[in-house]
Amino acid sequence: MSDCIFCKIAGGDIPSATLYEDDDFRVILDLGPATKGHALILPKHHYANLYEIPKRMAAAMTEALGCDGFNIVQNNGEVAGQTVFHFHMHLIPRYNGDQAGITWKPGELKDEVRDEIVAKVTAALK
Repeated sequence: MSDCIFCKIAGGDIPSATLYEDDDFRVILDLGPATKGHALILPKHHYANLYEIPKRMAAAMTEALGCDGFNIVQNNGEVAGQTVFHFHMHLIPRYNGDQAGITWKPGELKDEVRDEIVAKVTAALK
């Protein structure tokens, strides 16, 4: 989509702190991080939201539950809230006014921290 900033970043038209890239995805550092190293996984094909991805679960749950949106959460490690140590993802239906509290106050990605993280992660991938 020509006016989508994430499409432009994923396609390499706008510079980013890229940690990883393949034919389908680009992983970048978030400019408003919740914590040091907060990254975004950007599909190279444009999807406005979960409902446009060619999978049916979110659409079926939305129809059945009448929810207003979704969060997808995946925790790794006890400090991140993981309690069952088998990979899994949470599909959390959201409703206007539900106060589920799945947010954070965006921080700031400073240039020196960005450069440090990109260098360390890209070196670890080699």
